[in-house]
Amino acid sequence: MYIDINCDMGESTAENIVGDDAAIMPCISSANIACGFHGGSPAVMRETILLARRHGVAVGAHPAFPDLEGFGRREMDLAARDVHSIVLYQVGAMKTMAETLGASLHHVKPHGALYNMAARSSELSEAIVRAVLDVDPALILYALAGSQTVQVARSMGLACAEEVFADRSYEPDGSLTPRSRPGALLPDAASALQQVLAIVRTGSVTATDGRNVPVRTDTICIHGDGPHAVEIASAIRDGLTAAGITIQSFTVPA
Repeated sequence: MYIDINCDMGESTAENIVGDDAAIMPCISSANIACGFHGGSPAVMRETILLARRHGVAVGAHPAFPDLEGFGRREMDLAARDVHSIVLYQVGAMKTMAETLGASLHHVKPHGALYNMAARSSELSEAIVRAVLDVDPALILYALAGSQTVQVARSMGLACAEEVFADRSYEPDGSLTPRSRPGALLPDAASALQQVLAIVRTGSVTATDGRNVPVRTDTICIHGDGPHAVEIASAIRDGLTAAGITIQSFTVPA
């Protein structure tokens, strides 16, 4: 049995250091690298790609709404054609930079509000999927397990990895608890590992009301900007390995 562990990375700017990418990279198998719209910069993109390449970690693009001030977590009312354009721009830039540095682009994972809005909207999901297909139809889209994005991607012929979160709590409908609510983030590494092992072993996650919600799990996300990100990444890597589960980047089933 194997599972992919992904992490949002490369989100620092000259004014703001976000997370410890160097410490987390050895613990994961896929890196979602910011493309400059919510965090990061061309220089940070370059260094994060090179870091991923050194550790044999799959390189992914992490496109977002153009929202540096809000770190891409504020919802924006953009037309579908504009969402297509910003995703096309960011993914195209990441693919070109990765290939220039001797790496290849493996996947795309939308960030923050773009990710969450698309999970509920077939129109936004279609705009994102079309942009990814326009760049490279061999790419894999990482999307919230059971979401509209997963359904749209598969209906349009784009490979999709269904994602669950190690460090976030879940609502009874399978959505993530909004960050504005208490308990949206799990408090420590032990809680995150407990949730991950339960998901992998049972195919379900315990929601905030105590019920078990079925989830398909192709990849597990760790947020690199969280206060306990390094401890969570290390605990999950060690816990899964001890359970006999191999950590490797997601591949499309034959």
